[in-house]
Amino acid sequence: MKKKFGLKISAWQYLAIGYLGVMLIGSILLILPFATAEGNSTSYINALFTSSSATFITGLVTYDTGTHWSLFGQLVILLLIQLGGIGFMTLVSSMLMLIKHNIGLYERKVMLLDAGGSNKYTGLFVLIKRIFLGTVLFEFLGACLLCIRFIPDFGAATGIYYSIWHSISAFCNAGFDLMGAVGGSSLSNYATDPLVSLTVCALIILGGLGFCVWSDVLDCKCKIKKFQLNTKVVLLISLIILISSTGLFLIFEWNNENYANYHFGEKLLASFFNATTMRTAGFFTTAPETLSESGYILAVSLMFIGGSSGSTAGGIKVGTFSVILVGMLAAFRGRRDINIGNKRIEHSLLSQALAIFAACLVIIVTSALLICAFEPDLTSKAALFECTSALTNTGLSLSIDGQSCTATLGIAAKIILIFLMYAGRVGILTLALALGGKQKVGELRKPVDSLLIG
Repeated sequence: MKKKFGLKISAWQYLAIGYLGVMLIGSILLILPFATAEGNSTSYINALFTSSSATFITGLVTYDTGTHWSLFGQLVILLLIQLGGIGFMTLVSSMLMLIKHNIGLYERKVMLLDAGGSNKYTGLFVLIKRIFLGTVLFEFLGACLLCIRFIPDFGAATGIYYSIWHSISAFCNAGFDLMGAVGGSSLSNYATDPLVSLTVCALIILGGLGFCVWSDVLDCKCKIKKFQLNTKVVLLISLIILISSTGLFLIFEWNNENYANYHFGEKLLASFFNATTMRTAGFFTTAPETLSESGYILAVSLMFIGGSSGSTAGGIKVGTFSVILVGMLAAFRGRRDINIGNKRIEHSLLSQALAIFAACLVIIVTSALLICAFEPDLTSKAALFECTSALTNTGLSLSIDGQSCTATLGIAAKIILIFLMYAGRVGILTLALALGGKQKVGELRKPVDSLLIG
């Protein structure tokens, strides 16, 4: 009788290892001599950092993307962004389905949960098809709109290239830009341009809503009453956050030095862009270091919340934030059940949401403390902003003496940020399940006791 020896890998571990593998392959490609523009050199730690930032669609950079990398290097980065945006596990699942690999239903569902946010056992192939078609459609339309402005500004070839690049980067919420090559700083040159600003914002919002939300809206033919609870909550809370944060940025940054010559409409446009991009996109038309103290706190809060589960956005996610919010209100009212509309959610979901919230908070604070220890000249404000931006896959960084904070950091601090970007993209809960052991069945339950809280 033959014995089969093999290492059993869970779906969570496939997911964690898959992202790690793409990151390492990307770093090898970026360290190649022809990946760097003539006259520049690349260290491996910076190649690894750039690959991590692109794979985990973050946008933090140690080199200016438009000037440091050659065309080959830029295309490698763009490919990594697209792989990270669609979801590595979606690609793997698609290939496995095509070759009819013997993959279990549970494993297939778990992989698609990360990429698409679906909680259905059926229709997985339809969801994958929609992910690909939706991604291509939105990115193509975004590129066409950006061409209207970029072709006159940069010429036909460069304009089309810039349009495709920034459309993919915006939809994937990556925040990488090529504007350094033409003397720009992210999209600051287009701060008062409605076409560029609104197109980029639309791509960011669509990418941040998630594939599950698109699919449900299509299935229900835009009839709100038929939407799943998740779709209703994501759309409603996202809209509330977007409108309220736009208003707050308008108030907080009314006297911002960048807005000196702006009229009301231009200030409103810049505030709307801030409210959109701070939720894990990474582009900016208002330099983060010029924000007021109130604007800084609002920006960190928006980064922490992030976008929707199963989307190209990061953060603790809108669903997590919503569950904690309604759970808190239920506790304050002394209610046992946690209700959203005419639906009730399980207490276990609240426990998971609180665990994610607490874990992210602890990781950010601990990482900021460590970075401040390794970088004594760095302010705690900059370190906290950098760590929040990395874990939530936002990609914004405060500027220090004309350089991004990221570019000034040493090797130890960069390794910490790489871990944060990885943990943020894979997901805190997924990473914990990948590293943790199997739950023991029939484990004895211990006696109940109590602690004083509040």
